[in-house]
Amino acid sequence: MKVTQRVRKILSWYESDNPGTKTNLARILMQGKLAGTGKMIILPVDQGFEHGPVRSFGPNPVAYDPHYLFQLAIDAGLNAYAAPLGPLEAGADSYAGSVPLILKMNSSNTLSTSKDQAVTATVGDALRLGCVAIGFTIYPGSDYQFEMMEEIRELALEAKACGLAVVVWSYPRGSTVSKTGETAIDITAYAAHMAALLGAHIIKVKPPTAEIEQDEARQVYADEKIDVSTLQARIVHIVQSCFDGRRLVVFSGGAAKGTEAIYEDARAIRDGGGNGSIIGRNSFQRPREDALELLDTLVRIYQGKA
Repeated sequence: MKVTQRVRKILSWYESDNPGTKTNLARILMQGKLAGTGKMIILPVDQGFEHGPVRSFGPNPVAYDPHYLFQLAIDAGLNAYAAPLGPLEAGADSYAGSVPLILKMNSSNTLSTSKDQAVTATVGDALRLGCVAIGFTIYPGSDYQFEMMEEIRELALEAKACGLAVVVWSYPRGSTVSKTGETAIDITAYAAHMAALLGAHIIKVKPPTAEIEQDEARQVYADEKIDVSTLQARIVHIVQSCFDGRRLVVFSGGAAKGTEAIYEDARAIRDGGGNGSIIGRNSFQRPREDALELLDTLVRIYQGKA
């Protein structure tokens, strides 16, 4: 694996990390069709926990088989595949060394009303399965947010000591955040910044809207004339909130949407300086050939070719 100068520059931002962790970050960044560019597309499949099997895989039943998802990530030339313990165990041997794996360490489900997630795996599991990183969700604004932050702090400490990278999903929600506020620009930037403060190497947030939730923040945006009028401008602001671009930030695909809307989001992420997409339902719920076409176009967008 010959590491490009762009990736070496990115690795230099993580000044406290050991060679093992930097090697695993490089494995993600040097994998697939976007290898060496500093851009990433990651396939996340934790929706079985989050939404249930039929809502997740009913639209494309072959995706019930974890091997299908490994193969999709490989054939599409993606940077990594992220999933909970069970799906990774189901294909870890067959696909050993074929694609970087991220073990999603906590999960929620729609049968619960609490804004919390259960820790469902260990750092030992990640090492046993040959993963390059652990993934963890926090809910800024939830009544359980501080417990979740303490959990990821302990897990991140252990993971980094073992040479693994840390990916944090940062999704604001709870009684203090309105539904529209969950993707408001000020709240999304705050959530991304919290993930950076907690020591994440890669931060995952949702594409922000132009909504501003907090009155105090609204005043600063107005006084300082901070442009949040377009998605590209909002991506610039999110990147700035991730230590002025010194932490990698990728954006979720969210609920199912039209193909052109996905492409427009990706162009805004690219032009705003974001590091890529982590796109699940909008890829694996489509027939295989359609999913591969979608993902190939996204690759070309991040390469500046589409």
